[in-house]
Amino acid sequence: MSDTATQTQMNHAPGSFCWIELMTSDGPAAKKFYSELFGWQPNDTPIGPDQVYTIYTLNGKSVGASFQKDESMKQVPTHWASYICVTSADETAAKAEALGGTVVQKPFDVMEHGRMAVIADPTGGHFCLWQPKAHPGVGIKGETNSLCWNELLTNDTEKAKEFYTKLFGWNSKTDSGATPYTEWINGEEHIGGMMQIQPQMGPMPPNWGIYIAVDDCDAKVAKATSLGARTYVPPTDIPHVGRFAVLADPQGAVFNIIKLNLQHHE
Repeated sequence: MSDTATQTQMNHAPGSFCWIELMTSDGPAAKKFYSELFGWQPNDTPIGPDQVYTIYTLNGKSVGASFQKDESMKQVPTHWASYICVTSADETAAKAEALGGTVVQKPFDVMEHGRMAVIADPTGGHFCLWQPKAHPGVGIKGETNSLCWNELLTNDTEKAKEFYTKLFGWNSKTDSGATPYTEWINGEEHIGGMMQIQPQMGPMPPNWGIYIAVDDCDAKVAKATSLGARTYVPPTDIPHVGRFAVLADPQGAVFNIIKLNLQHHE
């Protein structure tokens, strides 16, 4: 984190997804799984007497992080959290509350790296705010084995649409498919999506999910399975977009992988 490469690798516009972080029940096991699956290099930083924060890099650039939950977080499910870049964590948290969201964790400083807060939208989807200082966020995005998309699954897409467009100034574009899909647009950039939780998905709380780009969806699912992952959605084609799958790591954290079609450029 202290190296100059991290400083210069990528700036994230306010309102864009800038970091992903796994909160897990087994730090060493998660580290082994993601390192082997995506070729990420783990780098541990102590964050307390017996806790480490693991930052993963790919070709020397940060791709995300993981840490093991302590006793105080036992109630929090093992999950990947999505961070959104803001100019002021305090102002955005206050605005989120005014728009009907809940401030789950008030803004606080993460040493010299930045200032963060945890918010629940009015439908129950959680996300983090990140006001960058020394740490801008991921240094690589949209390339193989890195974050390429963030997606909200919710029970009330209209309420969520109103909240996020007002909070971050996002635009939204919804198609008219059998299962309507909404794309989030931040400035010119298509940054993520949203869809209604479907009955076949089973009982599921609203959540923000992450997509990692891969060069072969089927091969990656086979490898993940060999490493102890569970498949929720087997490799499936999305017309004109790519081939994706939904997996859970051995500790139960759900994530998506996608092999994007080369012609898919906004």
